[in-house]
Amino acid sequence: MQILKPEELREKFKDPWIAPYKKIITMVDNDLVEIIEHHPCISGSHWMIYQYPRTSKLILKAKRDGNRHIYLTKTGKTHLNLRASLNAAGIEEVTVTKDEVKVVHAGLAGAGVGAAMCRGMAKGVKRVELYDVGGGSKVGRAAVITPRLEKVIIGIDDTDTKDKGATWTLAHNIGVELSSEGFEYLDHIIVQLYPHNPYKTQNCVSVALTFAVKPGTQEELIERIIEKLKEKTLSDKTSIAIFNGILIPEKLREYSIRAKKKLVTVDEARKIAEEVGVQLIEVTGAQGQIGALAAIGLSDDVDEAVKVYQR
Repeated sequence: MQILKPEELREKFKDPWIAPYKKIITMVDNDLVEIIEHHPCISGSHWMIYQYPRTSKLILKAKRDGNRHIYLTKTGKTHLNLRASLNAAGIEEVTVTKDEVKVVHAGLAGAGVGAAMCRGMAKGVKRVELYDVGGGSKVGRAAVITPRLEKVIIGIDDTDTKDKGATWTLAHNIGVELSSEGFEYLDHIIVQLYPHNPYKTQNCVSVALTFAVKPGTQEELIERIIEKLKEKTLSDKTSIAIFNGILIPEKLREYSIRAKKKLVTVDEARKIAEEVGVQLIEVTGAQGQIGALAAIGLSDDVDEAVKVYQR
C-alpha cells in the first residue's frame, strides 16, 4: 500500500489516461454520508451514476448534476462482485472517524484508474491509500480520505419589494460571498410557492442555499448570513430557516408542497418547524418564515421545487 497526497500523486502519475477529478466533498449525518464528486467530464460522468448503485449495496441513492456525482451512502463495508461492463465499479467501504471520511473505491480497467489516481488528485482530498493501481484488465482499488464536513441548508424568503429586488439573486450573491470566506457553497434551489398569495411581490418564490461546513462553524455561517441580509434586504418581512442534516423529513416535504398549493400561515410554519427540528429566525420580520421553511423541504428535489400548481 502507498499513502500519497494529491500533489504526490500528480508528480508520480502523469500518464495521458489519467483525468483528475476537480473536487470531492464528504458530509456526515450519523451513519449517512453524502459524497459529492466533481468529475472531469460532464455527461460522460453519468456512467458512474449507472454503475455505482448496481455494484455497491452501500449506495442508497445516486444522481448527477452536470459533472457532479452525488452519492448518498451508509457507513460500513461490502463485497463488490466486479464484472466487466455489468458491475464495473463501486464503493466497497465507507468509514467515518472524528474528523475524516474514508471511502474505498474499486473498479475494473478505466474505472479502476478513476478509483485510484483520478480521484486522488482532486481538490478536497487529504490523501489516498493506493492498494492497486489498476488499468487495462486489472482491478484498481484505493481509499480516498477527505475532511468530515456537515450539511447545512438555509431557507431564505421575503427580501424584495414590489418595486425592487430579487430574492434568488440576493441569496446567490450571499452564497458566493460566503464561499470567498471559506464556506463551501454547494447549491441554490428556487422553490415556487403558492402563485395566488396576496402577499407576494411578484413570482412568489423562496430560496434554499446549501453549504458544507466544518463541524463547529455552523453558528458563524448563520451569523454571517443574518448580517448580510440585514445589510442588503429591502423588506421588513425577511426570515431564514436552518436545517442540519442530509435527509429531509417527510413531514417537512409535505408542508412545502402544501405551501405551493395554498396559503399557509406563520403559525403553521412555526408548528411544523418545531416538529421537524428546523430553526426559524426573523431577520426583519416573521412573514418570510413561511417560504423559508418551504424552501428547505424541497431543497433536494429541483423538479418538484419549480413546479407551479394552479387552483
